[in-house]
Amino acid sequence: MSRVTGNQPDGTPTWIELTVPDLDRAMDFYGALFGWTYETGAVGETAEAATHGRYAVGLVDGRRAAGLMERPGAAGGAWTMFMATDDCDGTAKRIADAGGRVLWGPVEIRDYGRAAIAEDPVGAQFGLWQGRARLGCEVVNEPNALVRNDLIAPDPAPARDFYAAVFGYTLDSNPDMPDVDFTFLRRPDGHEIGGILGDPSAGAAGWGTIFEVADTDAAVARAVAAGGTAGEPEDTVYVRQARIADPFGTGFMIGARPKA
Repeated sequence: MSRVTGNQPDGTPTWIELTVPDLDRAMDFYGALFGWTYETGAVGETAEAATHGRYAVGLVDGRRAAGLMERPGAAGGAWTMFMATDDCDGTAKRIADAGGRVLWGPVEIRDYGRAAIAEDPVGAQFGLWQGRARLGCEVVNEPNALVRNDLIAPDPAPARDFYAAVFGYTLDSNPDMPDVDFTFLRRPDGHEIGGILGDPSAGAAGWGTIFEVADTDAAVARAVAAGGTAGEPEDTVYVRQARIADPFGTGFMIGARPKA
């Protein structure tokens, strides 16, 4: 269990945001799957809504877990992961210097913080968040909240060089999976924040979002009952996991830790 009470160190996944064509349907689905309740706002009533449109924040036990933003007319949905930074503008410059692109921002979101959206050299998009009044996720690493983000790329080498240059990560192989092209990403203090998986069969590079659940099989059943789709649960060396797609086709993973 992890409750976040301050800004995360630079380069730590700190916020996740879903864009969907139908906010109400998304709220119903994720509420049924994760038990989220919501803070909501019409245009102009919240910082996010003033910038983007209709917006809701998913809550776990009253703590902010994720953002949901409506984009009418969008063909589907997408999850975006935001990295913490204490200098959004400086990090945006390092992104450009390292071969990435800044697609939006940096921009002030009222007194909540400063944000930007970027793209790495292999085409994966991610965000930056310099929190002030809003820290980002207030709950992580417990059921119904974010537990992990990994980048999947058909050609991972440029991405590894890029993120090491921008955030100062060190790259470590995974001894638990010696036959898999996977490297852990570690902050300068040694803390693991995610990883990069090389998968030649991946159609495009992208950051994956993984939520913790208490029971993978039960969560799969809830997802299907709420209008999503799900793959068969499978056991790994770390968790029992399954791939889920919401009613808009937005993919993400769920995983339950082994029971003691």
